[in-house]
Amino acid sequence: MKEKFLKAKHWQLFILTCGIPVVFQLGIMEVILSKIGSGGDSDPSAVFTYLKLSLVVVVLFAAIFFGWFWSVAIGLQGGVPKNVKMKVRKFKVFFFMPLAYILLISITMGGAVDGMVGGGTGPSEGLIGGFIGIIVPLHLFSMFCIFYCLYFVAKTYKTVELQREVGFWDFSGEFFQFWFFPIGIWSLQPKINRMAEGTGTAPDNWF
Repeated sequence: MKEKFLKAKHWQLFILTCGIPVVFQLGIMEVILSKIGSGGDSDPSAVFTYLKLSLVVVVLFAAIFFGWFWSVAIGLQGGVPKNVKMKVRKFKVFFFMPLAYILLISITMGGAVDGMVGGGTGPSEGLIGGFIGIIVPLHLFSMFCIFYCLYFVAKTYKTVELQREVGFWDFSGEFFQFWFFPIGIWSLQPKINRMAEGTGTAPDNWF
């Protein structure tokens, strides 16, 4: 799977991570707004069904996005010089934290939607308060993990490119390109392709 991400073209990744999810979400929102605006469908279950589909899109987007991150961070390790030590284990721990958080949120929200549709009543105020008290710290920690993953992916990328130990200022540009990936992917992925093909700065047999 890493090979597929590393050798994918920039336009392919852009369509998978931005094009299809955005079009699908816009389509879902249009259907929801048309049902609400028409007033002809008094059953809210249809609207909740579309909202659950939106959650599925979010999960699929996260799977592709983090799959690309994993492929760059782990797939390029073979091109890292022997004298450079990368904290791969730490990256792996922080990598799976946001995924678990997204999965937890999706399951929880999906269950809440089912409960409102089936029972016809919303969750209690106490339950909402407890949910917020748990989710807010998890959300902040998840954001920290994502930024560390951005840091590690950009550092790995630049280390393979320069074939030496790098500091943050060496890969700060790549850090922001990975962060704003819909723009950065157009310049990052072609270089990743060349690394995967053995024609970049990495050794021919690294992959």
